[in-house]
Amino acid sequence: MIKGKHIVIGVTGGIAIYKICSLVSRLSQNGADVHVVMTENAQKFVTPITFETLSKNRVVTDTFNREDPYEVDHISLAKLADVILVAPATANIIAKAANGIADDFLSTMLLAAKCRIAFSPAMNTNMLNAPATKRNIETLKKDGRILIDSASGMLACGDEGDGRLPEPSVLYEHLDYMLEDKDLEGKKVLVTAGPTVEKIDDVRYLTNRSTGKMGYAIAKAAATRGAEVTLVSGPTGLDCPLYVNRIDVTSARDMYEACMKAFEDADIVIKAAAVADYTPEEYREGKIKKAGDMDLHLVRTNDILKALGEKKKDGQILIGFAAEAADLEENAIGKLERKNLDAIAANDISRKDVGFGTEQNQITMFFRDGSRKAFDKAHKSDVADIILDEAIRLMK
Repeated sequence: MIKGKHIVIGVTGGIAIYKICSLVSRLSQNGADVHVVMTENAQKFVTPITFETLSKNRVVTDTFNREDPYEVDHISLAKLADVILVAPATANIIAKAANGIADDFLSTMLLAAKCRIAFSPAMNTNMLNAPATKRNIETLKKDGRILIDSASGMLACGDEGDGRLPEPSVLYEHLDYMLEDKDLEGKKVLVTAGPTVEKIDDVRYLTNRSTGKMGYAIAKAAATRGAEVTLVSGPTGLDCPLYVNRIDVTSARDMYEACMKAFEDADIVIKAAAVADYTPEEYREGKIKKAGDMDLHLVRTNDILKALGEKKKDGQILIGFAAEAADLEENAIGKLERKNLDAIAANDISRKDVGFGTEQNQITMFFRDGSRKAFDKAHKSDVADIILDEAIRLMK
């Protein structure tokens, strides 16, 4: 959603300003129309020409600009903006915005803007935690502004704690979230992702090749589109997407219990996890010593998707995945019918270019009414939106 959008970045005087150079560059490279507003103190850290080079637009620094004498800049820029991000946001600009003070271009523009506005505070930990700053932040939240949590770590002053400006990639994700159409607002979405781990002893376990990328992409896309998202995740190395409530689980049994609890209130459920079909009948503490061949007896795990299909109420949409190496259509349709699904996304795991461990996927969706839709290979983030589009269509 970044491409073609008018994004205004308000930059105030903080050492973290160097991160905004990277953010503006990335936004511009991805097709955004970026306009930078700099306070007087911000110009003491970075010159306007830096942001003009990166954004390809004139940087605004003065309320009383004479270059465009017939245009009221703070009004025209406020009207142009699809979204405004103030970063780094000092205690000073937060106080001004919270109390309606308009004594420079940035603070005046913020009063005139009707679009979504986000602040990313960056300052010393003691300043961030000062009662006045906390009050001002709460006021901004009540006014409908988005406050991006500061990161923790070593600060420029040498102190350690909260107050670091998040990395440019995090700020980029927040902007993407703010710009996306909220067609899932008011809906609750339950997503499962990743593998499960079935313990043999304290050292060994059974698992599979799932990385969780597909499920995480779905959770992120649903949250970006305004849904309240619960992500039940097996062990992965992935960061939890913004605005997503993640429940970490290990075994198939853990995932079953978490899904049963979360299912009742869900409007849409998308089961993208690769859940173990079998688990060791007996778990042994410690480490089983090597002594010739070992017989390992496996028993069936709970069929989570089937259990959810049996509990499904009118109005709930349940979508599963069929990761198949052969007879994809036959197996997918059989699973769709046996487990009372509304739709199933089938993908061929025998291919090396899609599926497990890759950034792309190619799916065919089969529906309860007998219809099907085949989609081209695409990045998993795009596949996630395809699946959510179909879920919305089924709800209607």
